[in-house]
Amino acid sequence: MPAESLSASTTTGEPYARAAEIDALLARARAGYRRLRPAEAWSAVGRGAKLVDTRPEHQRRAAGEIPGAVVIERNHLEWRLDPTCAARIPEASSLHTQWIVICAEGYSSSLAAAALRELGLHNATDVIGGFDAWTEAGLPTVRPARPTPPRGPGE
Repeated sequence: MPAESLSASTTTGEPYARAAEIDALLARARAGYRRLRPAEAWSAVGRGAKLVDTRPEHQRRAAGEIPGAVVIERNHLEWRLDPTCAARIPEASSLHTQWIVICAEGYSSSLAAAALRELGLHNATDVIGGFDAWTEAGLPTVRPARPTPPRGPGE
């Protein structure tokens, strides 16, 4: 269970009543598609899928990056990957592209993949366990001197 679900109210010390609701939201989001283990995601990339890293810069700076991953921070994801949007990136040219979303631990990426699927990107999925599981699996990572900047419209 993510740490966010275990937060306590600052006024009562009780766990937030909504914690169970986010768990239910995650379960509903994940029920709509097949998530990939890190090695499966790496294999899919080898077959042409696009890996998109939604982690913020401070996480990428601290833990490293995945070579070849498209960096798009979460708050711009739908606009950059929607093929009908003027703010899309060039790779977002088809609703049939397989986008594989990765975050730090595999929670926000699940919600992101579900949102992409709602946009019509029915091949969108995410990585179980996120970047943490990716590194535990011994898959390729790099530590550039400067984190890769997020992609902007048309880049």
